[in-house]
Order: sequence, then C-alpha cells, then structure tokens
Amino acid sequence: MTQLEYAKKNIITPLMRKVAHLEAVKPKELMRLIRLGEAVIPLNINHKIKKPIAVGSGLSTKVNANIGTSTDKCRIADEIQKLKTAIKHGADALMDLSVGGNLAKVRREVLKHSTVPVGTVPIYEVAVRAKEKNKNFLKFSAQDVLEVLNDQAKQGVDFFTIHSGVTQSSLKILRQHKRLMGVVSRGGAIIASWIKYHKQENPFYSHFDQILDIANKYDVTLSLGDGLRPGSILDATDKAQIAELKILGSLAKRARAQGVQVMIEGPGHVPLDQIEKNIALEKKYCSGAPFYVLGPLVTDVAAGYDHITSAIGGAIAASVGADFLCYVTPAEHLRHPTVSDVREGVIACRIAAHAGDLVKRRKLAIAWDKSISIARQARDWKKQIKLSIDPDKARAYRLSSKPKLSSVCTMCGEYCSIKLMQDCNKR
Repeated sequence: MTQLEYAKKNIITPLMRKVAHLEAVKPKELMRLIRLGEAVIPLNINHKIKKPIAVGSGLSTKVNANIGTSTDKCRIADEIQKLKTAIKHGADALMDLSVGGNLAKVRREVLKHSTVPVGTVPIYEVAVRAKEKNKNFLKFSAQDVLEVLNDQAKQGVDFFTIHSGVTQSSLKILRQHKRLMGVVSRGGAIIASWIKYHKQENPFYSHFDQILDIANKYDVTLSLGDGLRPGSILDATDKAQIAELKILGSLAKRARAQGVQVMIEGPGHVPLDQIEKNIALEKKYCSGAPFYVLGPLVTDVAAGYDHITSAIGGAIAASVGADFLCYVTPAEHLRHPTVSDVREGVIACRIAAHAGDLVKRRKLAIAWDKSISIARQARDWKKQIKLSIDPDKARAYRLSSKPKLSSVCTMCGEYCSIKLMQDCNKR
C-alpha cells in the first residue's frame, strides 16, 4: 500500500514515525495530514535513503535543488558533484532534469548517490527517446509516455513532475489571452507542441488513470507541474495560469481517490504583491495540497542574481503557506549551472525557507535563531560559525579578519556594542 492508503486506514507506518520525529511533530498528526492530502512523503518503495522528508502543511519548508545534464554538458561525474554539494549544503530533495547522454545511467547514478528524495520530469526522457528513435522529439505516443513512467518508477524515482494541466482547453485560453512570454516551461512547451503536431489531447491528461496505476504501484508522489507558469511578472496570475491550476486541482482529487500522493507546482515569475494571492488560490482550488514553487522570482531584471530574486519571493511564499521551494541558481536564464552555482542557489533558498518557517512559528526554526543569538551575545565565535547556515563561508570570513584571535570583529573593533555593554554592566 502507499503511505496515503495506510493513512486512510489510520495506520501509522515506520516511515511516518521516522519523518514525524525529524519534523518534531506527533506521528498521529502527520498521518492525519497525509490522509487529508495536505502532506506527502515522497519515497518510492524501491528507493532506500537516509533522509526521508514530508512536505506539507504544519511542517518545515523544504528545499529542492535541480541538477542534470544538458545537450551541451553531459558528464555524469559533474552532476554527481553537484548532487553532493547540494546535499552538503542542506537540500532536502533533488530533481534530475537530464536531457543529455544516457539518461537511464545518469538517473541510476543519481539515485545511488542521493541520500534524499529524487524527482524527475519524465517528458524529457520521452522526448529524448523519440528523437533518438524517430528523429523527431514530438513523434511519441501515449504508450511511450507510460513506458517511460513505468521504467523510471521501477528504477526508484520518488516523485514525478507531470504537465497534465497543459490541455487543449487551457491552451485555447492562452491563445485568447496573449502573454508577453507565452509558455516558458520546457516540459509545458514540449506538450503544447505535441498537442498541435498530433491534434490530440495531452497524453498526461488523457491517460491520467494509467499514470495513477503506475504511481500507486511504486508509491511515486505526483507533482502536478505548472506548464503554463508565467515567465514574466507581467504574465503572473493570468487566465491561462489559473485555468491550468483548476485542472490540476481536479486531477489531485482523482489521485487521492486512488491512493496516490500528490503535490502541486506553482509559478514562476510573480511580483511581490501577488505572491500571497497565488498561494491562497492553490490551496483553494487544490484542496490544501502541498504547494511546490519555483522561486517565485519577484523581478525579471536580475540575470546573474536570480538566486536572490527567487529567495526574496521564496521567503514571502513560505511565510504565507508554500510548502516546498525549488531553488534558482545565479546561472538561471543564462547557462548550465556549475557546482558553485548550485551551492549559492541552495544556500539562498535555505535562507528563504528558514525565514518563512520563522513566520510560521516553527519551533525548531525559532530555537536555531535563539541559539545563534545567545552565541553572539557571548561573542562565542566558534559556536556562531557552527550554527550559521553556511559555516564554511562564515569561518573563512572570520579567519580573514585581523586580529584573528580577537574577541571582537574588525567591523566595530574596540567600539563593539556588545563588548561595551558587557563592560558597562560590570561596573
């Protein structure tokens, strides 16, 4: 049975107990959230990992890091290094977005080395296989889709991003209400092109019941993808985006009815004043399903710094109910990310998630801030560094300071406010 099916029978599984302990919540409460569809535990029955997670309401905000080969950069060793870097710096989950090289081999290595849940976007492999076999990445069938999904599920993938909301009806709305940027999701664009090429309905929508059978068999969590997400803040919260969201809400109900765990993916490029509305709409139309957001990026002008624009949006999104943040690296919109880009992206996203958790009044988050504040008051530099979100960087900054063994830092020196007040209070 899936974790959702166990929860429906009021059975607390060992996995639920383990994750509840990590979250500092009661196992019965976690089971209740899973039963209601407000939380998921993305873990394939064929994948054994050290750090399972739960995503959803009342839980800590999780962070995902994307890795994967491109058509230009396809060294598996590079992606494994990115994987290790992402996990070292606190990523709760990984997505393998590979489109270059031997995809099954890349995925096998990612699954082998990852200690956290792994997700994929199966349409990528569907398209790559079609190009290799038929010289055209749009020449695939619904059966080809199901075959890839089954192969990846059997291999151990924990969650799938599937673009089931890009349908003939939602694309019609997109055509009627023109956007500045159109479709910017790679998976969404492939599906939209396939629909036009074949003049048929999206197989991820028309064959959703068969997809549910595969997901149920391996307890793969479905992450219903936002193929019509806005790629410009000027397109945010438009009719096409909302039309897709409503379709995803309907599909989420069908998934839960079949015992399949499900979460919803969201935008994208969204200005600050629309983020809370987007979270509220997802919770409304998708019956409280966990919300997995890309960013959101709050401006379009920060190429090279989009890890910052997404962290700003992610912090706000998390504070008002987003459950899962997908990182954005400084390389977004510009190039294939490096190991350094991955590190910067993970740290920025973790800061955003933690800031959101403080607003959510998560006890573990508040305790962390309290501990480092106590260490600062005591001018305990070793403990401050250990408790920081990136100890390596904090240590490097401290060691570059002169004098290295001083009880103060070189910003304030002898005028350190904390030291002055401690000396003052001694008198």
